[in-house]
This record gives sequence, C-alpha cells and structure tokens, in this order.
Amino acid sequence: MKKILYIDMDGVLVDYNAMAEKYSGDIDWLPGTFANMEPVDGAIEAFNTLAEHYDVYILSTAPWSNESAWSEKIGWVKKHLGHNARKRLILSHHKNLCSGDYLIDDRPNNGAEKFTGEWLHFGPGNKYPDWDSVLKYLL
Repeated sequence: MKKILYIDMDGVLVDYNAMAEKYSGDIDWLPGTFANMEPVDGAIEAFNTLAEHYDVYILSTAPWSNESAWSEKIGWVKKHLGHNARKRLILSHHKNLCSGDYLIDDRPNNGAEKFTGEWLHFGPGNKYPDWDSVLKYLL
C-alpha cells in the first residue's frame, strides 16, 4: 500500500510569489489570478514522479471571498497536471483534518503545522528549498 502524500498548491506547485510580486500586493481577490499562474520550477515533473511512488493529493486553500479562485484552481490542476491529478484536488481551510504520511507546504497556516504526518516545509530558506531536495528525501 502506497503512503499518502499531500502537496500544497500556492508557493509549492504554483509560483504564487512571482504573481504577487508582479501585482505588488494582495492578489487573492483578482479574478483570473489563479488560472494564469505558472508552475514552480520542477513542480510538474516532481508531481508526476511522486505519483508513481505515493498516493498523491493536492491539498490547497482558496480565498473564501473569491469564488472564482476555487474553480480556477481546478482548471490549473487539469491544465498542468492532467491525468495523475484527476479527482485528487482537496480544497480546505483545515489541512490538519486530512490524514496522511506527508504534507509538502510552504507555510504553517490553515492547519499545516498541526498535520499529523510529517510536514515538509518547502521553499527558499526552509529545510526543503526546492523540488530536488524533496525528491531526494522522499525517494
């Protein structure tokens, strides 16, 4: 039986920070923002590789007051991840309610710090600064 792995979207799969820098501020409320973001370097390849070894899910949060962000995230997953991510997107403001072995997330917010499995703190300056370090650890 494969171990369960959750991967956050914003800042982990999706280059949220580049879009935030481009618009200099809070982009959570801009329509179309989430649909137009680019993947983090190495994220697509890493997701597909991890899907061969783990039961992988995308565990993300969407702004409560931006209803279009919810559907845009589904569209992004379909566009960039395809079949390996089919029906594997979970949107929740309480990530700690999902049980599994690993969570890759760039922030402790929305229950990530309370996740019952192992939290892999992703991003520059963290223990897992990029996808190469994550793959080295998990594979």
